[in-house]
Amino acid sequence: MEHIRTPKVENVSLIDRASGRKPCVGTLYLTATHSIFVEHEAERHRETWVLHSLVSAVEKVPATPAGCPLLLRCKNFQVIQFVIPQERDCQDVHTLLTRLSRPERYTELYCFSFNPNLDAEAREESWNFIDLKAEFVRMGLPNSLWQMSTANRDYRVCDTYPSELYVPKSAALPVVLGSARFRSRGRLPSLTYYHRDNSAAICRSSQPLSGFSARCLEDEQMLQAISSSNPGSPFMYVVDTRPKLNAMANRAAGKGYESEDNYANIKFHFLSIENIHVMRSSQQKMLEVCEQKSPSMAEFLWGLESSGWLKHIKGILDAGVFIAKAVAEEGASVLVHCSDGWDRTAQACSVASVLLDPYYRTLKGLMVLIERDWVSFGHKFSHRYSHVDGDPREVSPVMDQFLECVWQLSLQFPCAFEYNERFLLHLHDQVYSCQYGNFLGNCQKERVDLRLREKTHSVWWHLWKKRADYTNPLYRPDHSQTQGVLRPTTAPYCFKFWRAMYCRSDPGRQRPPPSVTDVLTAVREESQQLEAELSAQQEKIANLNKILARKAGPMMKTADERGVASAPPRRTQICLRGESESPLKRSDPDLSASSDQESGVTDLSCLSPSSGEESAKDPDSDEAAYSTA
Repeated sequence: MEHIRTPKVENVSLIDRASGRKPCVGTLYLTATHSIFVEHEAERHRETWVLHSLVSAVEKVPATPAGCPLLLRCKNFQVIQFVIPQERDCQDVHTLLTRLSRPERYTELYCFSFNPNLDAEAREESWNFIDLKAEFVRMGLPNSLWQMSTANRDYRVCDTYPSELYVPKSAALPVVLGSARFRSRGRLPSLTYYHRDNSAAICRSSQPLSGFSARCLEDEQMLQAISSSNPGSPFMYVVDTRPKLNAMANRAAGKGYESEDNYANIKFHFLSIENIHVMRSSQQKMLEVCEQKSPSMAEFLWGLESSGWLKHIKGILDAGVFIAKAVAEEGASVLVHCSDGWDRTAQACSVASVLLDPYYRTLKGLMVLIERDWVSFGHKFSHRYSHVDGDPREVSPVMDQFLECVWQLSLQFPCAFEYNERFLLHLHDQVYSCQYGNFLGNCQKERVDLRLREKTHSVWWHLWKKRADYTNPLYRPDHSQTQGVLRPTTAPYCFKFWRAMYCRSDPGRQRPPPSVTDVLTAVREESQQLEAELSAQQEKIANLNKILARKAGPMMKTADERGVASAPPRRTQICLRGESESPLKRSDPDLSASSDQESGVTDLSCLSPSSGEESAKDPDSDEAAYSTA
């Protein structure tokens, strides 16, 4: 708050680039965590909330007769434009938002002040919702071949790894420690996924410190132990996700890759995924294409192609397909690494897991997968997504690419995924927004040191409570796509541009026709309403029939007492047409699945905070950064 010299500015105009509506005039309020725009129009009195930690850049645009425009570019690709009447006020707001959007310490982030009115016990329960020990038990571990090692219990071996690691039972402690010393940053080979059907495993590590000729007996024994822990295959794959040229360049710095001459029973393979700098540049070029005003088809397609973005998405998906085929079809274990094993390695291992295991295609399964392969095994969230002010060269859209790979798969297998596009978009928002503590820090040790479980809240329980909003209406657990291994086609024509992700602030353009998911969702909701009305009418009819039956009883008795021969009573029934079976219940069973409320250019983080029990400063209504209510 000490940075705020101008707490509010009157007569500010908000230009809604996404809807194309006329600019609205209101008051801009500036707080420590949010910028809040309140319209003056009494009928709607809408509020727009912008979370400062979600702002990536604040730009001053040349002044116009209407005032001084200020452009806010958000990390979730939304663009917000204010027009401030006075130059001095615009300069003050620009300086303030530039500072608040670049926190210098973790404690300045929103998650440390966010309070959704949960007591300490409920907070702890929310953090325990995802249990990685239970996940390894689900995979069949520990068993006679794999055990949990306590060598890294106090992060003594590797400070960026989890404290509990699964290693082969045949690998003695000196082998584990020796292998860690021979791997970059101590990130030794450790199991991340176990395919219990054939005992094949996916392990991950960093590059070896091999240089041009260095060897390590313990590291060679470690890989031999991994291979021996899969009795069904005489060999294992060692997969380097980097381009070969990059890996060879690292040998000059004393690092590099494994040599088949030194490691027995391995098959080495490069996967050619580019580094974080190439990916960052590619996304920037792609976003520039998205911001063009009324581009021609040729300009848009040429710009998208020259950015290379979809080519990189294809490369990551190809890597996952290669690993999944090796495990499922060849029954071979795979060791995956890149340079330090926390970017491309996480992408390749998690995509392969989604292809191999239907569990990770469920809502909770994807949460478990991200917690295991990204959070627990150490991914540099704070550096890659610029949570705190740091080196801009460390920023890269690594998680963006993984989520897009999952989205591309969902297009090819629309019935295989329990979650919908909205869930993936909301996950993306939460990675960048720092509203919850799950994606803070670069490794498990940092999160323990920050005491995040005590001071922040977990996003997983929040998402699970709202799972009805994130459920794919096409998903069926018994569908053929849902079971077994997915085998996608990775031909270039199969890849689509993710408009809902990258065109959230589509300036002045009409929205496209609703998707199939939107149509099915609308039909499902209407069916539920009609079925509820039908049930209510049936209940009323049943009550009327009971009343008529009671009234008919005394009439029959009176006739019998008089000795009047009467015909059997004519029962009066009120029936609804189709009462025995609603035609809605005979519709396609796919429509009975849970609903995806929205898709397309959905402003997932743009809901105004709810009133009532919760504080206005700490909204829990779709919790994120940019909200319009």
